[in-house]
Amino acid sequence: MNLVKKAISLFQNIHIQSLLGNGVMAIFNMLALALLYRALSVNDIGVYVLFMTILGLIDTVRSGLLTNAFLKFYSGTGPERSKEVIGSAWALVLLVTGGFLIVNLGAYFVLPYFPNIGTRLLIQYFGLITLSTLPSFMANLAVQGEKRFDRLLVLRLINQVLFVGIIIILIFLKKTSLTNIILTYAFGNLIASLATLFWGWSKIGALKHANLNTVKDLFHFGKYSMGSSLSANLFRVVDIFFINYFLNPSALAMYNLGGRLLQFVEIPLLSFAASGMPVLAGFYNNNQKDQMMHFMKKLVGMMTIGITGIAIFSILFANPIITLIGGEKYANSDAVNLFRIFMSMAILYPMDRFFSLTLDVINKPQVNFYKILIMLTANLIGDYIGILLLRSVFGIAWANLLPILIAIIISYVYLNRFYKFNIISILKVGFEESIILITQVYQSVFKRKTV
Repeated sequence: MNLVKKAISLFQNIHIQSLLGNGVMAIFNMLALALLYRALSVNDIGVYVLFMTILGLIDTVRSGLLTNAFLKFYSGTGPERSKEVIGSAWALVLLVTGGFLIVNLGAYFVLPYFPNIGTRLLIQYFGLITLSTLPSFMANLAVQGEKRFDRLLVLRLINQVLFVGIIIILIFLKKTSLTNIILTYAFGNLIASLATLFWGWSKIGALKHANLNTVKDLFHFGKYSMGSSLSANLFRVVDIFFINYFLNPSALAMYNLGGRLLQFVEIPLLSFAASGMPVLAGFYNNNQKDQMMHFMKKLVGMMTIGITGIAIFSILFANPIITLIGGEKYANSDAVNLFRIFMSMAILYPMDRFFSLTLDVINKPQVNFYKILIMLTANLIGDYIGILLLRSVFGIAWANLLPILIAIIISYVYLNRFYKFNIISILKVGFEESIILITQVYQSVFKRKTV
């Protein structure tokens, strides 16, 4: 019984809830990926990857504009201010969505002039997907701001269970066309959105509390975060376009398989970024600089240590992991070594991710924006040189290292102007906190009370 209470107490931790939410999503994403790689041809997989990449890039305008800005102004506020922020966020997202739909409507008239099937599918279904995801997107913001990651877990379960379940049915019925997969994606998001409206999690009723000044505040802060997010998303888009147009669909399928497995790393990164942002913002808004920077060091240090372990395991067992996800036709393929390259670079991700997050918190989103532009330029040059020298997908993969190093250096310099620290101190705090965590878990689970 005592163990059950401890398990319940552990689940109530916001970081654990966030981790579970992202973990569930990643597991179902992996399952969907495994099903699609077996059900679709290599060419169709390439088209699907291109479709989802462009869709994700466009959606980044919405998420980049609002996510960090909303959490920044919403976290730690009183009831009246929180209603004003969520209402203003709804007003802003409706304006953005309306702009998207107008552009999408205009694109219908020139649809016959687009030869690429991925682009044609995007124009056909973009409006449907954008509207179906809107309430659930706003609910995601609200539950993050309120630190209700248990609700976030529920939303993701609804979405992903439906998506994977319908894919299995389509495979059984032999109806796994690209169109059906896209409609399934939209349907899962629609049901999740309807659930948020029914339960009141989307906070759409707060729209009446929207305030023009708050809308402006969200926009002016969010425009830099949007630029950073959009530019960051362009890294993958640039890589995919280089591979698609300079190599072949087969190489794109290999690259996507190796890269998608980075979700082993993205699970904890996304989880602790989502739960850590409100905590960092709370410290900053209350002028607790020392506590904020210690928390950042703790996140970066512990995540670096944890991801190093994941990377070593993934490098050693890359071939069976790739075979398990992609099937026998991808065993001993280029995807295996691509996975090893990506996992090696992933050790640097915590510093990149949480340094950027902290810059947003201390009101330096413009630094992230200009930093991303420099990184994107380096990535473009690196991709071109990589293709020129190696003439393979490995040139694209190795080119990703330079932008990561540039990002860490720039962020480190600007954060040191705010608060002096060094990389060694981060690893030291991470090691100390890891030992404390391991000791607490050991004592909680294995140590028995003596009478």
